[in-house]
Amino acid sequence: MTKTLVVVGAGPGVGMGVARAFGRRGFRVGLIARTKEKLDALVGELTGLGVTAAAFPADIRDRESLTAALSVARSALGPIGVLEFGPSPTGPITHAAQTTVADVTAQYELHVLGAVAAVQHVLPEMRRQGDGALLLTTGVSATVPAPFLANVGMAMAGLRNWALALHAELAPAGLYVGTVTIATAVVPGGEADPDLIGERYYRMYEERDRAEEVIGDPAAFRALVDSGQGPSAVDR
Repeated sequence: MTKTLVVVGAGPGVGMGVARAFGRRGFRVGLIARTKEKLDALVGELTGLGVTAAAFPADIRDRESLTAALSVARSALGPIGVLEFGPSPTGPITHAAQTTVADVTAQYELHVLGAVAAVQHVLPEMRRQGDGALLLTTGVSATVPAPFLANVGMAMAGLRNWALALHAELAPAGLYVGTVTIATAVVPGGEADPDLIGERYYRMYEERDRAEEVIGDPAAFRALVDSGQGPSAVDR
């Protein structure tokens, strides 16, 4: 039976790497992000590779818009067997001492509340089927506090914590939850090529023997933070 992957926060980097990895294995692929034109281009690329794919535009911070897109994706492509959630940070990224309630709220609405809304929407059907996978993506600031990524790190750490809790709670029900920490710049053709990263997501999905995968070197990022240098491109 053909399964469906939905990528929430789809983009040309990690999201498309995951989409191609699963699409090559026969998965139908749904892509959710805010901009229809960009999604259509990504769908065209997947279709050219022989992957059945479709775009479902939605603002992830608008929970009604997000869940509506997931419902349409389910109707168009079939039951969602794998959900990958990994939007890149958008909006102001703040230093620790300058972080305001509004700064934190914006990142929590995107990364944490968006993930909660998406998971809670697809989880009941996964429970009924006794199978399914949730792959939740964070950046290196989830594990390495960085003064120049304060509001993003707060949200990423919250998402990682929840993902690990979900892994422990849902495993007895036959459901898999994995979190991936991206601790490197995603660069086509390099060690962190999107397709190589996508293959690691697929291995996590197949093997289901670990709650977390780290891509890159958090120690290198920690050294950057300790050196007092500015923001790095390695955080999502």
